[in-house]
Amino acid sequence: MSAEKRIRRALLSVTDKTGLVEFAQALAGYGVELVSTGGTARALREAGLAVKDISDLTGFPEMLDGRVKTLHPKVHGGLLYIRGNPEHEAAVAAHCIYPIDMVVVNLYAFEKTAAQPGVAFGHLIENIDIGGPSMVRSAAKNFEDVAIVTRVSDYPVLMEELKANRGSLSRETRWRLARQAFGLTAAYDTAIANTLDQISDAPASDQTLPKASAAPQVPTLRINLPLAQSLRYGENPHQRAALYADGSGLGIAGARQLQGKELSFNNIVDLDACWELVQEFDEPAAIIMKHTNPCGAATGATILEAYIKALACDPVSAFGGVIGINREVDGDAAEEIAKLFVEAIAAPGFSAEARERFGAKKNLRLVEVRSAPPKPVVKHVSGGLLMQDADTGRVNAAALDPGLKVVTWRPPTAEELRSLLFAWRVCKHVKSNAIVYARDGQTLGVGAGQMSRVDAARFGAMKAVLPLKGCVAASDAFFPFADGLEAVAAAGATAVIQPGGSVKDQDVIDAADRLGMAMVFTGMRHFRH
Repeated sequence: MSAEKRIRRALLSVTDKTGLVEFAQALAGYGVELVSTGGTARALREAGLAVKDISDLTGFPEMLDGRVKTLHPKVHGGLLYIRGNPEHEAAVAAHCIYPIDMVVVNLYAFEKTAAQPGVAFGHLIENIDIGGPSMVRSAAKNFEDVAIVTRVSDYPVLMEELKANRGSLSRETRWRLARQAFGLTAAYDTAIANTLDQISDAPASDQTLPKASAAPQVPTLRINLPLAQSLRYGENPHQRAALYADGSGLGIAGARQLQGKELSFNNIVDLDACWELVQEFDEPAAIIMKHTNPCGAATGATILEAYIKALACDPVSAFGGVIGINREVDGDAAEEIAKLFVEAIAAPGFSAEARERFGAKKNLRLVEVRSAPPKPVVKHVSGGLLMQDADTGRVNAAALDPGLKVVTWRPPTAEELRSLLFAWRVCKHVKSNAIVYARDGQTLGVGAGQMSRVDAARFGAMKAVLPLKGCVAASDAFFPFADGLEAVAAAGATAVIQPGGSVKDQDVIDAADRLGMAMVFTGMRHFRH
C-alpha cells in the first residue's frame, strides 16, 4: 500500500469551530465529501459548503437529545475496516458501508464545564462526550487508512501537506495524528475520572456539583499532563529533563517568560519554592532563594524597601539565586535589583521602566506569574508516589485561642509578636530542621536543613550578618530538649515561636522562663523535606 492516502470523505464534528470553515473549504477544494453533525453542519452550510448530514450516511436519525449521532456501524465500519483486506472489503460491501478517510473532532469541554461555579451535576454528566472519543479511537486505531484530526492548531500544517500532495496525507502524518489522538482520549478520560472521584454520592441531576475534596486519598492517582517544555538537562548535565504543565497558565509552570535564557530545571524548582513563600504575605514582600532555601526574606512599605531588607540578610548567598516579588516590579526596585547577579525573577508583572532597566541583562530570566490555587503535593519514591495536601496552614495574631498559645510567664510584646508571625511564615518554607531569626519583617539568619535542631540554631546565627540582639526566632518543629532553645537565646533572641508537642515541653518552657524569653506555641508543625 502507498504511504500516502488520498482523502475522499471526511467526517467533521467539532465543539471548537475555530478555523473550521477554512479547513473544510480546503478539503472541499480537493473534492472531499464532507459529512457532519448538528451545529458543525450548520456552520459549514452557512459558509456555502455542501454537507451531507450524518443521518444521510447512516440512514438513522440523530436521537436521544444528541446522545446518539455517530454511534453506528456505518460510521465505525467506515473508519475501522482495513482497506485491501478481502474479508473486510466483502463485509463493508455487503452492508453498504462507505469509507471515511478523515475524522475532524474535538470533544465536549468537560473540564471547562466542571470548573464552572455552581454547575449542576446533570449538566456535568451531559458534557461527557461518548461519540467523539469513540470516533477518535476508531480512526486512530486504523491510522494506516484514516487521518484523525483533533487539534485546531494542526489545520494549517495539514492544509499545506494536502496542497503539496494534491489531497493526500503521508503515513508519518497519520501516525503523528494518531498518537496525539490517543493522548487526547487518555487526558479526557483522566479528567472525567478525577472529577468524579471527588463525588462520593451522585446527587440529583439538578443539584449543584459538590465541592471537590482536597483529600489526597483518591482510589487511583491519574496524572496526565502535556509536555510544556523540553529542558537542556535536569539537576545535573547528565540527567534528561522536561517540564509538563496542566495548561491553566497559572503558577510557575504556566508563567510567561519575558526575557532571558531558557529556564533550567533548577531555575524552575527554585522559582517555585520562592513563589510559594512570597505568596504568604499580603504586604509588599521580596524573597531571595538559593537551592530552595531562602537566604533573605522581607516585607516593606515598597518593593524596593522589601528587597533591600531581604538582600541585607545574606548578600553573599544571594549571588546567583532567584528572586520572588509579590507586586509589580517598578523602575526603582529594578534599578537596585539589577546591581546583583541573579538567575531569574518571578513577579506578577514588570513595569515598562523595570523592563528597560533589566533589558541590559540579556541572560536574566524575567517571568510573569499568575497565582495558582494550592494543589496536592506529589513526590516520587522508588516503586510509587506519595501524595499529600498542600501545607496551607497559617496562624495569626487573632488565633490566640486555640491557635497561638503563650506558654511562658512573659508574653511577647506587640513588636515581638509581629516579628514572630513573620518568622513563622518564612520558617514554613525552609528545609527541616529549620531555625529562622528575624526582626521587623526581615530575616536575619536562616539555619536550614540540619540534622540537629541545635546545629540549625547555631548555623542560622553563624550566617547572620546583621546583629541578632533583640531578635525573635522560629522553629519549624518542637524543641526536643532545652539545649536548642538555649542556643537560640545565646544568639540574642528574646522570643520564640514553635509548635510545641514534645514530651520535654515543660523543660523547654522552664528554660525560657529562666532566660526571660517569651515563647508561643502554634500547635502546628511545618516540616519540609
